Amino acid sequence: MKLTSEMIKTRAKELGIDDIGIGNIERFALAPPLMSPKSYFPGAKSVIAIVMRIPRGSYRGIEEGTHWHNYTFYSYNKLNTLLRPRLTYELSRFIEDTGWEAVPHFPAVPERNPVTEPVAPGRLPPNIVTSIRIIAAGTGVGEIGYSKVFLNKKFGPRLRLGLIFTDAELEPDPILETGSICSHCGACVRECPGDAIPPVKEKDTRITIDFGEKKVWYSDVQMGRCTLTHHGFNNEISPFHKKAFPHMAFDVRSSDMSEEEAYRLTYPMAYAKWATTYDENDSNSVLQYYDYIMKHTGYFAVCGARGCIRACMDSLERSKRIKNTFHNPFYRKKSWLLPNKPATVDKNVNPFRDKYIDKAFPGIRENEYAYTSTEKDDKIK
Repeated sequence: MKLTSEMIKTRAKELGIDDIGIGNIERFALAPPLMSPKSYFPGAKSVIAIVMRIPRGSYRGIEEGTHWHNYTFYSYNKLNTLLRPRLTYELSRFIEDTGWEAVPHFPAVPERNPVTEPVAPGRLPPNIVTSIRIIAAGTGVGEIGYSKVFLNKKFGPRLRLGLIFTDAELEPDPILETGSICSHCGACVRECPGDAIPPVKEKDTRITIDFGEKKVWYSDVQMGRCTLTHHGFNNEISPFHKKAFPHMAFDVRSSDMSEEEAYRLTYPMAYAKWATTYDENDSNSVLQYYDYIMKHTGYFAVCGARGCIRACMDSLERSKRIKNTFHNPFYRKKSWLLPNKPATVDKNVNPFRDKYIDKAFPGIRENEYAYTSTEKDDKIK
């Protein structure tokens, strides 16, 4: 049965997929073997990129500093692992009903693979993972913005991506020029709380991708700082980390930590337990919210994409460079940041214990230390 790009796009719209792009396999001829669609499916002739929007309102709770769950659920993990894959599956079924094979691809992290030996001599090791943003850029469904976040003409940075590789030969969409959506205004740079995005004028930090017929570029983001901030190891954007480690004052903005090091730090800490956390929580979790959200969703996104998505979408909406705009601006007041360092330093050996005892047994610690400390609540800037 004949299958056309128009048929796929029509079916995608019926399914509720927000946008779609199609690229021919020749555009990815220069892809490294560990990231190539041909390594998945040697017979692939076309690549299909699927866009699912992120509701703008899912950022509202973090922007107001009052609710974090929605970002992990509706903007990130569950949109990537539950809501979007369901429609990728349905579109794959449609393609295979016409007699063409469809290989759906889960958007994992290519820089962490492979992790095991090849299954046989002469084969590549598992697990092969493409860069979903680079592949999507090769389908013309959008461009990689300066901050490395993918941008679409309808939704700007408010999206998650899926891919399907197929042996059907389909009419490709044109690849977008760099700057078709991104204005390189620098809003993402200014508002990133981890200083992970280089200044726009730094040309030596640009990464170029060659699709054969066209080259595109974006910024080489410092992913260690990005990961530390995204997973809430940055006091400026995480009230949870600041509560658990009020004196740490780790300066993410000047860190040279790699992305892998950041993962090895943040994930174990999210699950960390300690002998006693006094009356802070019943689970002895060092970072109670991280432990809670991980158990409910398997992921913890804390930063809320302050620079790379929230500031970017505001800029694109105000400049009318994207189609999905709103009656009211996203920012209704200055976006908050917490101070990295504590207002006062408690020099006692165990301030958590002291706070607990002072509350539970007032006066029992009298003259325990040769000096006393005062405590002030950190104020949101």
